[in-house]
Amino acid sequence: MWKGLLSFSSMTMVSRVLGLVRDQVISTHFGANAMTDAFWVAFRVPNFLRRLFAEGSFATAFVPVFTEVKETRPHGDLRELMARVSGTLGGALLVVTALGLLFAPQLAWLFGSGAGSDPVKQGLLVDLFRLTFPFLLFVSLTALAGGALNSFQRFAMPALTPVILNLCMIAGALWLAPRMQVPILALGWAVLVAGALQLLFQLPALRGIDLLTLPSWGWHHPGVRKVLTLMVPTLFGSSVAQINLLLDTVIASRLSDGSQSWLSLADRFLELPLGVFGVALGTVILPALARHHVKTDGEGFSGALDWGLRTTLLISVPAMLGLVLLAEPLIATLFQYREFTAFDTRMTALSVYGLSFGLPAFALLKVVLPAFYARQDTRTPVRAGIAALVANMVLNFLFLAILYQVMVPAELRALGVMEAIGRQPGLHLALGIASALSSYLNLGLLWYWLGRSGVYQRRPGWGAYVARLATACVAMVAVLLALLWWLPSFTEMDKWHRAGWLACLVGGGGATYLVVLVALGFRPRDLREH
Repeated sequence: MWKGLLSFSSMTMVSRVLGLVRDQVISTHFGANAMTDAFWVAFRVPNFLRRLFAEGSFATAFVPVFTEVKETRPHGDLRELMARVSGTLGGALLVVTALGLLFAPQLAWLFGSGAGSDPVKQGLLVDLFRLTFPFLLFVSLTALAGGALNSFQRFAMPALTPVILNLCMIAGALWLAPRMQVPILALGWAVLVAGALQLLFQLPALRGIDLLTLPSWGWHHPGVRKVLTLMVPTLFGSSVAQINLLLDTVIASRLSDGSQSWLSLADRFLELPLGVFGVALGTVILPALARHHVKTDGEGFSGALDWGLRTTLLISVPAMLGLVLLAEPLIATLFQYREFTAFDTRMTALSVYGLSFGLPAFALLKVVLPAFYARQDTRTPVRAGIAALVANMVLNFLFLAILYQVMVPAELRALGVMEAIGRQPGLHLALGIASALSSYLNLGLLWYWLGRSGVYQRRPGWGAYVARLATACVAMVAVLLALLWWLPSFTEMDKWHRAGWLACLVGGGGATYLVVLVALGFRPRDLREH
């Protein structure tokens, strides 16, 4: 699992860094305004479905079934399953994509603030939805190929595939946008082209494991039926965080211009630790847990899960603290140029504060959920997911009400609630806090039911492990606070001073964390030998 984690994480790191460059290019060339809000809204819907399929329900339903056939039946049966699943999935997604194209005006009305009363904005959103929605079809078939490759311990190629999307969007912003009458549409074309290229990129690797087959319809094939049976509940259960984000998009469309862009950029900062370590751990651990379950190896199952939990905490807790303390320095250094102002930096930092608080929960969910899906238990995550979803919506309105009372001046309130929240910047902070708290609720419920199932037995040494982790985090926070107190505001520095001091902050905090861990007796082999 260490080998698979390092392979997946290194390739994902390349993708996430390019994703950061992509967002830098978009922010500096387009800024944070109504036009960029329109693109992020149009991209978020198919991107939400991408995460649902590529990192959520499809992988968690397909991999256990695929692994079971791989471990217990001939390779010919595996090829048949691949052909039937790809044909059935592709046919269903063609219908979904067609419906998305047909109902693009309705999607634009739902997710666009005031789009219905603004024909220009309505038309732009419709065009962007029709360009980005076919991405769902291509990326879902790409997820199918990636799931098969992961089951054969081929983690690098699926992890590297998202690089294509980032490269296409960078090219769209720098090369195509200046040549178009409506520049923001270049990003929509980039997403469409990237979807097709990602699928083509996976085909040689599938041929290498002799699973490149012609798709065929297989609605009644037992393997397909089993995948669908597992997939329907996991469509909801494995992606509560993404459903919350989509519902947040609807609310954010009613807030001040720029809110969508600020939330999207904040999500990018979580994507680095969450994608490189959280998603990577979940991807690597699911096939391992499925194999242990098929072979009725309870000790191996429990040991693999324990390893995943320790490794996740080792990264996610200091990452959360680092993001909370360094949000403004990071955003100013990476994005505050040209069209992206100091005001945008402060507003984006508010989003990071709220969302990063939930980073450990987001990451741990990626490890805990496979413990249910590997045993083909899809009902329990749905129960937890429903509770978290309801809590998220209640908390959204609760924190919006609190911030409305604290932040909105009396002269704005006199215009009415909807008008006031549409003009007052900063209210998007409520959405980040609500998402974080609902994720902790989701994690808590799953942990409770995992304990009741009896499949996980905590290994010795957790007390010392947590004590070392907490001490190292306290030392890191102390060093960062001291440096931040001494330094001037990052929004007022030039770019070279920002880059230099940010390197000092990240290097100093990271070095402190590692040195204290080592001084307290932690060694990498503690996880490798676990």
